[in-house]
Amino acid sequence: MEKVQTEVKLKSPLRKRTFWKRLQDESFLQLMAWAGIIWMLIFNYAPMYGLLVAFKARYMPTTPLFSSEFLNLPWAKNFGLEHFITFFKDEEFKNVMINTLGISILKLCICFPLPIFFAILLNEVRNPKFKKSIQTISYLPHFLSWVVLGGILTNWMDAQGLFNQILINMGVIKEPVYFLAEPKYFWGIVVISDLWKELGWSAIIYLAAISGIDQEMYEAAQVDGASRIRQIFSITLPSIKGTIVIMFILAVGGLLNSNFDQIFVLRNSLNDVRSNVIDIYTYKIGLGTIGRLSYASAVGLFKSVVAFILLFIANNVTKKLNNTSLF
Repeated sequence: MEKVQTEVKLKSPLRKRTFWKRLQDESFLQLMAWAGIIWMLIFNYAPMYGLLVAFKARYMPTTPLFSSEFLNLPWAKNFGLEHFITFFKDEEFKNVMINTLGISILKLCICFPLPIFFAILLNEVRNPKFKKSIQTISYLPHFLSWVVLGGILTNWMDAQGLFNQILINMGVIKEPVYFLAEPKYFWGIVVISDLWKELGWSAIIYLAAISGIDQEMYEAAQVDGASRIRQIFSITLPSIKGTIVIMFILAVGGLLNSNFDQIFVLRNSLNDVRSNVIDIYTYKIGLGTIGRLSYASAVGLFKSVVAFILLFIANNVTKKLNNTSLF
């Protein structure tokens, strides 16, 4: 018994020395990690005290935050739930949620799987020059802002624009159509333009995952007589399943994010019935002509809470189905 206690006493200082020695050996890596942690604390967590604005009666930027009065309700004293209740009762609530979920679900169903398919196709290309050319062309739109792309798309979809000229020459339509003036086309325009801009860039992470697959598995499959299609379904897709699941969880978590920049540059008063999403609604209420900052903050907080719930649900579902999760 005394021998065991002696060994434990000897191991404990050694363990401490090993831990501090490891920190010393990894000092540069620790500095890099702490730099990221400090950045997140300053820019992600410190501003969270501003969430109190959502529970204020009427916050003004010229008034100190803690001196503003909280909302008081008989059933929600000192919690300021009036703004949330007002949002739920707003006549625009239904239309805003339909537009937000409609655009986001379409993007999830179309813009999420296509980069995976595109990455697999690129991986099958054997000509290096052709492969690099396709990658470069597909990446380029990502580096252009939506202000630039919005102007290009507006000109292309004008009554005298490129799309109308092509469709008229092909005999598809007889008269020009101003696509951005028709609400029924807006969702499709948003989804297709987002796919055009982000397809190549979104495929990068899947290409990286595919490049990490052991090539001996493909060689063994070729020896067994497996075709390229069979190799894709039996080797490539199962090997990148973890990456696909993680990206899917993140995509579901951002389901209520409709890409404010994109919709803001493409929307107008004629398609407002289909372009009024949560982000646009918050912008108009908070920074527009109304200037209700407290109410806009409450709507933004509602969106964040729903996003967290969706992220948590998607994480638990994928964990049970595929034993892969984000946390």
